[in-house]
Parts: sequence; C-alpha cells; structure tokens
Amino acid sequence: MNKGLAPDDAPVEAALLYIVQERGNNASACPSEVARSLSADNWRRLMPHVRQVALKLAQGRHIEITQKGQVLPPGAVIKGPIRLRLPRE
Repeated sequence: MNKGLAPDDAPVEAALLYIVQERGNNASACPSEVARSLSADNWRRLMPHVRQVALKLAQGRHIEITQKGQVLPPGAVIKGPIRLRLPRE
C-alpha cells in the first residue's frame, strides 16, 4: 500500500491501479469504472472515495489525473469529469 492511504483505501487503490495498467500508456479510465468494479449496485456512493484515492495516488506520482486532456497538478481542486491514466514521461 502507498504512503498516505488508509487501510480501507487498499481495495480502491488496487482496482484503480489494475484498471489503468490494463489500459496501458495510450488510454485512460473513468473513475466510475473503478467504482463499478468494486460495486455494481452501489458504485455512485463510492465515487468520492475513488476520487480521494486517485488524488493521493497522483500526489505520489503513481497515476495522472486529466481533465479536458490536460494533466492536473497533484493537489489540484477537482470539479467536473476527470480521467485517470498511467504517468507519461
């Protein structure tokens, strides 16, 4: 588990990293895909938690968060739709 993540973040972190790694370097994933992989029925209530874990992973440079095709800086305030992807050099 990554530093700064709570124990209940582990399943979200694992699902998020699995999905973005499956997409590879040329694609991204929607946070709702992560939430749906964890709970098909209650995915909407998981969305804030998925976004919180994504922010922590972005701060650790494990993923990038994009909005309208632009990488958001770690720690950015996020409003609206986002995508998650592996870091690109």
